[in-house]
Amino acid sequence: MKSLTFLSKLTIYGFLLSTLPVLFIGIFSYFTSSNEIQSHVNRGKQQLIRQINSNVEQKLMTVNQTLNQVIHSTVFQKAMKQKMTENDFALYNDLQNEIRYMQSFDTKVEDVILMNERYNWMVKNSGLYPFEQYQHYAELSGIIHSSDNTDWMLTPTTWFYSEENTNMASCDYSISLIKKWPSAGLEHYGAAIANIPVCSLQQMVQLDDKTDESDSIIIIDSKGLLLLHPDAKLIGHPAADAGLADFGAWSATDGQLRMMLNGSNFAITYHRSDLNNWTYLSATSIASLTSESNKIGMYTATVCFIMLIISIIVAWLSSRRMYSPIERLLSQLRMRSNEVASGRRANEFQVIGEQMQHLFQSNERLQDEANQHLQQVKLFDLMRAYQGAIKQSEVADRLIRFGYGHQLSKWKTMVVMNVQIDSIDGTRYKKSDMELLQFAVHNMLQELIPVEDRLDPVFIDGTIVTLIGSETDQQKLFKDSLNDLAVRVQEHIATVLSLNISIGHSLPFHSVSSIGIAYREGLEALKHRIHLGEGIIVPYESFSSGKHYLNLTYPTHLENELIDAIKLTEPDKAKPLLNQLMKAIFTIELPPQEYQIPMSRLLNNLLIVMQESGISLKSIHQGNDSLFEEMLDLHIVAEIEDWFWTTVIKPIIGILNDRQNTQYHNLSEKMIELVRRYYDTDLTLEQCAATLHYNANYLSGVFRKETNYSFSEYLAMYRLNMAKKWLAETSMPIKDIAAKLQYNNPQNFIRSFRKSEGITPGQYREKHLAV
Repeated sequence: MKSLTFLSKLTIYGFLLSTLPVLFIGIFSYFTSSNEIQSHVNRGKQQLIRQINSNVEQKLMTVNQTLNQVIHSTVFQKAMKQKMTENDFALYNDLQNEIRYMQSFDTKVEDVILMNERYNWMVKNSGLYPFEQYQHYAELSGIIHSSDNTDWMLTPTTWFYSEENTNMASCDYSISLIKKWPSAGLEHYGAAIANIPVCSLQQMVQLDDKTDESDSIIIIDSKGLLLLHPDAKLIGHPAADAGLADFGAWSATDGQLRMMLNGSNFAITYHRSDLNNWTYLSATSIASLTSESNKIGMYTATVCFIMLIISIIVAWLSSRRMYSPIERLLSQLRMRSNEVASGRRANEFQVIGEQMQHLFQSNERLQDEANQHLQQVKLFDLMRAYQGAIKQSEVADRLIRFGYGHQLSKWKTMVVMNVQIDSIDGTRYKKSDMELLQFAVHNMLQELIPVEDRLDPVFIDGTIVTLIGSETDQQKLFKDSLNDLAVRVQEHIATVLSLNISIGHSLPFHSVSSIGIAYREGLEALKHRIHLGEGIIVPYESFSSGKHYLNLTYPTHLENELIDAIKLTEPDKAKPLLNQLMKAIFTIELPPQEYQIPMSRLLNNLLIVMQESGISLKSIHQGNDSLFEEMLDLHIVAEIEDWFWTTVIKPIIGILNDRQNTQYHNLSEKMIELVRRYYDTDLTLEQCAATLHYNANYLSGVFRKETNYSFSEYLAMYRLNMAKKWLAETSMPIKDIAAKLQYNNPQNFIRSFRKSEGITPGQYREKHLAV
């Protein structure tokens, strides 16, 4: 299964890190705001119900007070104690005046009925009636004799209308306030009833500006009958018909709950009145209740969606930016993230870790190899220093560079010790074992001589050579310790290898620049084995009268530099080197005859250079005498130096220079010919070098020397000239010219042409066509 790249994981993590908080905050905000809105609405509904209750009870209490005034009035009490006929007009008129007092706009009382069963009369707004002959006598008589102590009750409006004006009733039901007579007696034979149409309750509810059309206000009386309901057909019906069958179980005076009404979910806020035990309800649809929450939810969802998009974009950009260093590392490792994912590796870090481990291992191997090579270079430089191939002024710096500075800074006296194995004839060894025996002696020297007292031993032509130093400047003490060391080395090798060795060491010296002279002194000391025999320890001072070896004064390194300058035809460099060489030779005080030896050596080496270069002697010397004879006739240093320069060195440089110029010219001509033939191909300097069988760097230098241009500059100029020729003489499209001259696209050609000519190719063509 293909694993995800670290970029994918980082991007997914960024998405989750940015998405989850936004979703959490959005959901939390939605539910918090929704709950807060519902809580606020519920508090508002509770206040609304209490206000409605207060308004209704205020009206009812007003009706109750006025009805109490009526039944306690002198006119009412007088009337209740006698019969009343149509002849008692004055009493009837007084009762009507009392009744009309109650029927005001504020009280909403529509009719007041006075009933006297004992004296068989009933007074209403419409007149005086015999009570027993009234159509609804039985129902009204039942009210008088009922044991129910409730003052307020729901009654059909038709009970209180005669047959002539039944259709005048505004509502089917009335809320009747019943006051029985006598109020203090146990047997009641009369009653005063104040009727308020149920329709008036709706007006009382709507008097409050805080009522909302979405609210369903319901009022249930103490018997569980609906006094007010949005569906007028349900008024007078039990509350169960409206889905409120269990409202009687609501024990608390106030409360809020949720329930299903007509198949919809409603939030019910109720309050039970202490005055008449009526229950006031506000039924609000949950859908309408949460409409504001839905708006907030939509707003929150929109904001969250925008934030999610921004977060995702930021997470993607951030992950790409954070991943860019890893991508650069993979690019440097020549790998791609999809290649990592398709492999068996866990992620890019494992790949980088493996590559880093591989690099560390390679680095360790390279360091080991470098240390080995460094050791070889160190020993090689030591050999060159012993042999005088390094300038004396550079010897100390070279040794310090290779880590010998600590020893050299402490040593005050030094000698060079040369060790050679004597003849192995008559021993158990063969001649083929000589190299192994020398290696064994080399290792024993390293073990027997402390590191702080020596440099690393080296092999030079069958001789093991090492430099030994001491911190003391007392010659006798140093010589004694050196002799003891030589004896100890000789005895140890004889014991372990059963070999005789001879040791020769130089005179003590104080500057490491004399290491070459000291090496020669050690070799000279070993030559005395011829007459002293094998297994000897020979100090150079034993036969040199304490004077250092002088044959090493010939400046080989200056001669080598001079010969190199001649071969490279550099006269400005060769003449100063000749001057330095002469000074180095004639600085040493020697008998005049001995100066002929280094001069002859120099002349001989110069003649060898001539011969190797194919220069005949006649081309530089036309005389009958030999060059050696001419040189030996000179006795002044200035004359000798001038003779070497004018007679030998300068002619050789001239001949070599002419040859080089001819060769350079031929090579340049060949390269120019290649440019002319292959300018319309992808021609490079390396291809020319391969064709002409020369080194590319060498050809580059030759071409610049001959033409004053680099190869790439000349090729670009030639192509530009060809482009100008085609633009002026042909109708070849510019893009074809660019392609033929090896430009990747025409725009590069146009920019290059404009940079060179100051105008575009098209302008150049127009200019020449117009001529």
